[in-house]
Amino acid sequence: MPEKVVLAYSGGLDTSIIIPWLKENYSYNVIAMVGDVGQGDDIEAVVKKAYATGASKVVVEDLREEFLTGYVFPALQAGAVYEHKYLLGTSLARPVIAKHQVEVALREGATAVAHGCTGKGNDQVRFELTYQALAPELKVIAPWREWTLKSREDCLDYAEQHGIPVEASRTKIHSRDRNLWHLSHEGGELEDAGNAPLETTWQMTRSPQEAPDKNEEVTIEFEKGIPVAINGMKLDPVSLVELLNEVGARNAIGRIDLVENRFVGIKSRGCYETPGGTLLIAAHRELEALCLERELTHFKEQLALKYAELVYFGLWFTPLREALDAFVASTQKEITGSVTLSLYKGNVSVVSRKSEYSLYRTDLSSFTMGDSYDQKDAAGFIRILGLPSRTRARTRVEVER
Repeated sequence: MPEKVVLAYSGGLDTSIIIPWLKENYSYNVIAMVGDVGQGDDIEAVVKKAYATGASKVVVEDLREEFLTGYVFPALQAGAVYEHKYLLGTSLARPVIAKHQVEVALREGATAVAHGCTGKGNDQVRFELTYQALAPELKVIAPWREWTLKSREDCLDYAEQHGIPVEASRTKIHSRDRNLWHLSHEGGELEDAGNAPLETTWQMTRSPQEAPDKNEEVTIEFEKGIPVAINGMKLDPVSLVELLNEVGARNAIGRIDLVENRFVGIKSRGCYETPGGTLLIAAHRELEALCLERELTHFKEQLALKYAELVYFGLWFTPLREALDAFVASTQKEITGSVTLSLYKGNVSVVSRKSEYSLYRTDLSSFTMGDSYDQKDAAGFIRILGLPSRTRARTRVEVER
């Protein structure tokens, strides 16, 4: 009886041709695992296509809520942003897809897993590090590192030769990845870092010129660093992010044009649309500014950079990420409250911040002198802090005499 391989299947150009390629080159029974992370595809059509191109079985996993609560929201709490811009939309989706791919493989008695990632990109690392962490006994097949196909045109030729219908064409120049958190664009005019993105490149958000001429306010409520309500309305995680995506998108929020450092050492250029995520990051930061003590705030900023790097590099299922999550969870115990943002033609500004755990005290911060802070106390700590500087200055004077 043929061995089984579980393929992470999207129905796009690469994974569509991988099914017949696996059958031709490995004689496997191919099980296509479709992970729904909110990419907006017609799942029934994707399933039908997988069977039509040779899959022996198709397994659909609805991962939308788990994707948000188990991956996106922890990264939000950590404040993880890669290289100051990228909100990690693709990076966060890969480990949850790969995790369920492994679970399907073990459940179905498969001996191998496969993915459609290229040998140049980050996703191969994210998928395969997850495989190794959760089921190292499974064989990994990465067709892009084995076959003779070298380009998108080669893949289209292969699809045509095997009678595989694909939406990708020689005129559709962009590679895109979409989920609940973002939409990414690569290729085409973006391959030259000197080119501005075409207006047609953007798919999710309005341009500032097309956005409303009036600002829109949105209030986001958090409980222990997790978003739970919009404008006073309690929502489940999926509905909440979908609503914020709509609000942000119509106000031209969340466009990023980024030259980034890939894991393999290559610099690449991509454009990302993360409207809801941009609003959540902004609101969460403001609530932390209100409620987190200074030293904890500054240390957490350093941790956020490391957290983002771990996610980007595919190191989700590692002891370090788990340990960082434990630290972050401790910092979020009092990040409860609401932040109101004003959105206008791509700009986000803060209207108000409120929390019962606020450390902001008007009796301390006000210019009006009160009993809570004795200004004479400042002289002492300034003298102590300045002792090394005074000592150095005196030494210089003595040496120069």
